[in-house]
Amino acid sequence: MLEFIEVLKSNGFMQNAFVIGLLASLACGVIGTYVVVKRIVFISGGISHTVLGGMGIAYFYGYDPMHGALVSALLAALIIGFVSLRYHQYEDTIIGALWAIGMAVGILFIYKTPGYNVDLMSYLFGNILLVERASVWQLAGLDALIIFLVLLFYKRFLAVCFDEEYSELQGVGVVSTYLLLLCLIALTVVILIQVVGIILVIALLTLPAATARYYARSLGKMMILASILGAVFTSSGLMVSYGPNLPAGATIIVIAGLAYLLATVLKGLALRFHGSSH
Repeated sequence: MLEFIEVLKSNGFMQNAFVIGLLASLACGVIGTYVVVKRIVFISGGISHTVLGGMGIAYFYGYDPMHGALVSALLAALIIGFVSLRYHQYEDTIIGALWAIGMAVGILFIYKTPGYNVDLMSYLFGNILLVERASVWQLAGLDALIIFLVLLFYKRFLAVCFDEEYSELQGVGVVSTYLLLLCLIALTVVILIQVVGIILVIALLTLPAATARYYARSLGKMMILASILGAVFTSSGLMVSYGPNLPAGATIIVIAGLAYLLATVLKGLALRFHGSSH
């Protein structure tokens, strides 16, 4: 641990990684709470895996792959949201199709890129240690936008997450609010790809919030606790992976997954004990 702290003080790449982890934790704590409460993990998975298509196309034409990720994530969010609201019976099929097509298109474009030298594995599984300072500022901007919109539309999101029909009767624009929420999920996905990659992004989006749900009594407290847990998971994952030279993204998810399983077991034992005491 002391060795990691010394490296963190002197190594710019590690400092960038640490900051990115904190930014990702804030985004996934806030937006992941909505994903868990609204039970739209599969929709979020469809958005995240469609992203590779946009990244591949952007890379093929010489643009920053993360710009392609942003465009494709927002486009996928709007398509999936529209289908989910209008043609609910086809929702799973459409999400599965976009999921598969996005991944396949991304692989094809990356493979056919002239002078192909991109590391596909870094997109799929993430490489937080290679994030540059410019990307840190870009992601900080996305983070700020997410927090601003959540604060601005907090009550509308709350209403739509818990009772869509009542929200509609109260004059809340359910369709526009739901699509905005999916777009915020898309922005969060783009941030998390930098940390754990496309394959593991849903785990980091949902595990801190799912763990926090056991202990938080309100949505706001759940967001705060999920953000704190995310920060603990990302920073401890960086620290644990440094010594044995393990992939940081995968290490972060293992720690988050173990914490969630432990919280689930402890919650179950607490409920059993409470029940037997009566």
